[in-house]
Amino acid sequence: MSSFTLRRSLLYVPGNMPSMLQNIPVFAADTVIIDLEDAVPLGEKDAARRLVRRFLENYRDRRQEVLVRINALDTEWGFDDLREVLPAMPDGIRLPKADTPEIVERLDTFLTEHEEALGVEIGRFRILPSIESALGVINCIDVAATSTRILGLAFGAEDYTASMEIERTKSGEELFNARSRVVWAAKAAGVQAIDTIFSDVKDMEGFRRETELVKTLGFTGKSLVNPRQIEVVHEVFAPKPEEIDYARQVIEAIQRAREMGTGVISLGGKMVDAPVVKRALRVIRTAYAQGLVDEVPGEEVLRG
Repeated sequence: MSSFTLRRSLLYVPGNMPSMLQNIPVFAADTVIIDLEDAVPLGEKDAARRLVRRFLENYRDRRQEVLVRINALDTEWGFDDLREVLPAMPDGIRLPKADTPEIVERLDTFLTEHEEALGVEIGRFRILPSIESALGVINCIDVAATSTRILGLAFGAEDYTASMEIERTKSGEELFNARSRVVWAAKAAGVQAIDTIFSDVKDMEGFRRETELVKTLGFTGKSLVNPRQIEVVHEVFAPKPEEIDYARQVIEAIQRAREMGTGVISLGGKMVDAPVVKRALRVIRTAYAQGLVDEVPGEEVLRG
C-alpha cells in the first residue's frame, strides 16, 4: 500500500557538518532529520541553514524521507530557517517545542503561504511536532489534531525531563505517563508515534530494551542519534514470522466469515472480530512495507 510510510528510524544529522550531510544517501534510516536546532551552536546558525539549503538542492534523488528540524518559532532563528530551506524542498519540518496547537497553526499558515509562492501543491510540506515539555504533554491531544499536515507526534525526553525538573534514567519509569499520553494522542489522531532518542550509543543492549518497551506502548518509530542504532530499531519493529502467519490466518478466517454472512468467527478457540482484523491488517501492512510479504489485503476486509 503506497500510502503507508515506514518511519521506524528517524536519524538526526547535524546541519552544520558537511561530511555528515554528504553521507545521508548511504544511511539506511527510513527518515533523516537534518538538525538546525540543538546540534548547531548559536554562532553557526546562519551558515548551517545555508549549507542545508545547498545540500537539499543537490540531493534530488532521495532514498529516504528528509525532514528539517528548525529552531523553535519563538526564537530569532525559526522563521529564517524556514525561509532558507523551504525552496530546497524538504519533505517536511520537525517542529520543536510544539507546546500548543497555536504554534502548529502558525507553522501551517507559514507553509501554506510558501507553497503558494513556490507554486507547489498545498499540503506538500508535512509537520512532525515534537512534544518536549509538561505543557506539550498536557496539550498533545489537541496538537495532534491541529493540522492535516501532521504525520506523527514525536516525544522528546531530554527537554521534557528538564521541564519536569527530574533526572532521566535508563529504566525510564519517569517517562511512562508522558509516553502513554503521546501515544494516545497519536492513535486518536490517526498518526504515527515516534519515541525519543537513546543517547548512550555504546549501550546497545539498553537501547534494544528501550525500543522493545516503547513498541509495546504503541510507538511505531524512534528518533536516533547514531547510524549504529538503525539496525536494532528495524529488527525490533519488524513483525515476527509467527505474527505474520497469525495475521494471515485472521484475514482468511474473517473472509470465510463474510462468506457465511457473519462478522465474527472462531480461530483456535478465540473470537475473530473487527478489532482483531484491524490489528492483523496492520501487521501485514507493516510486513509488506518492509518487503516481508508480497501483497496486502484491501481495507474492504474490515468492512465486509
